[in-house]
Amino acid sequence: MPDWIPATPQLLRRVSAGAVLDFMRSSGAVTVTEVMEATGLTRATGIAVCEDLKDRGWIRELENQRFVGGYQKGRPARRFELNEQAGVVLGMDIGYSKVTVVVSDLRGNTVGKASRPFNAAGLDAGGRIAHIDDVALAALSSARAGPHSVLAVCAGVAAPVDRHGDVLATQKFWGLFDIDLRQAFQERRGWTVLLENDANLAALGDRWMGAAEGVDDVVVILASERLGSGVIDGGRLVHGSRGSAGELAYLELVEGVGDTFGIAYLARTWAAEALAGTGPSVLRSIAPAQVEAEDVFAAADEGDAVALGILDRLAERMARVIGTVGTMWNPELVVIGGGVAKSAGVMLGPISERLGSFTATPPRVAVSPLGDSVVTVGAVRGALDYVEKHSLDLELPAATG
Repeated sequence: MPDWIPATPQLLRRVSAGAVLDFMRSSGAVTVTEVMEATGLTRATGIAVCEDLKDRGWIRELENQRFVGGYQKGRPARRFELNEQAGVVLGMDIGYSKVTVVVSDLRGNTVGKASRPFNAAGLDAGGRIAHIDDVALAALSSARAGPHSVLAVCAGVAAPVDRHGDVLATQKFWGLFDIDLRQAFQERRGWTVLLENDANLAALGDRWMGAAEGVDDVVVILASERLGSGVIDGGRLVHGSRGSAGELAYLELVEGVGDTFGIAYLARTWAAEALAGTGPSVLRSIAPAQVEAEDVFAAADEGDAVALGILDRLAERMARVIGTVGTMWNPELVVIGGGVAKSAGVMLGPISERLGSFTATPPRVAVSPLGDSVVTVGAVRGALDYVEKHSLDLELPAATG
């Protein structure tokens, strides 16, 4: 049986404070009545929570509306709004060849960013941590914020991570990300770090601000270099017992797929193979080794036969991939995400037309508008969720000095 957590007054205060902050994050100035309607709190509790959050520096009370012309008669309602500059959160995307760190205010607005190449295999654990730390400090500098202003960090890595934040290091590649990032940054900076799989964060990010907004059953597939997926079922992120619920290594066993290479990788590879022949193509104006996925999509848009053939192969392959996902998870929506997403929109029709051949439960298919920022968007959301949940435990920088 599950362990039931008693509804103590302290727990109820935490839940209420988190609910109010979550509402205020996406709202402007609000009254206590609006807080009550959005959260279900009683008036007395709503007032008490707002007073507590104001005293702690999380929200501020606005000027009396009568003084600014908002009220002519009667008692003006008290108005509150989120103090979005009370601190910042960091969202990290730690890949094999690049590290990106985004600095966000408490509304989720990006206020700083840094991105640098990363050689995960060429550095030891200490070197990788130092590199990530350097990128984080550069991002904070671009936001004119100091390390002391960071309330939480959420980092996405290219490896399975269980619900406790532990990396599943059963493969050599995954082990490159098992560097105890949480303890390292706690010791270096005093930061709380939440670790998560990058595709899982992509799912959170797209459901927050992308094509999957408001969808409770969705799979987001990072599809640029290699395929990986994050699964949200009934509004909750699925991890599995060891964090590998969304892994797609089984595609090696799927007929017509056979590996986990992504759209961008295959577009480049298949273009180089085609250009090794003698057939005409506008892609011949580019050196074969320098052809990128964007070039292939652009050539297809011009009607180039070679490029159109590559897109047809890609659509067939992605239909098989999405067909397996549709059968296993039965989502309402599958979103193609990552840097290739914008270009991949032209394949949505051909993919959808083929889906019925590969699954009895074909989902809708869309591309994420977030592009290669989808992981950091999800990381920011993860950090903000943590901050709101633990608002009564955290001391804001302004409150400490």
